Amino acid sequence: MNGYTNQYMANTVNAASPEQLMLMLYDGAIRFVSLAIQAIENGVIDKRAYYINKTSAIISEFAATLDHSLNPKLAEDLDALYGYMLNRMMDANLKNNVEPLLEVKKLLSELRTTWAQAIESNKKELREASGTHAPGTVAYRPLAAAM
Repeated sequence: MNGYTNQYMANTVNAASPEQLMLMLYDGAIRFVSLAIQAIENGVIDKRAYYINKTSAIISEFAATLDHSLNPKLAEDLDALYGYMLNRMMDANLKNNVEPLLEVKKLLSELRTTWAQAIESNKKELREASGTHAPGTVAYRPLAAAM
């Protein structure tokens, strides 16, 4: 990436809410697992491991930042799901097999969609509770269960 791209990305990340950052991380994990699938299909072993490691790092961060005090059951379920995905990626890496990665990609995509819907629902509830309907006029309240 060039300097302008790096600066743009830095500004985007610095200006993002925690919810937006979470969705950006899901997007990154989905992109990296897709690249790992392509690497296996193309026989590029070093890239397979590289992209599986990138995806694993993001999923591990999701697991590490779960707040078990807000919604213990949800946090426990997500932690188990993240652990399952990490194991499936390890299987894919060891066996050079795309099937576990396809499963992880599907799970990540479904989680990303669910969180995006929850974030929008939360924003809508806040707008309705405050009596405004214009986006951006509501006081910020994080979707804490996700983090």
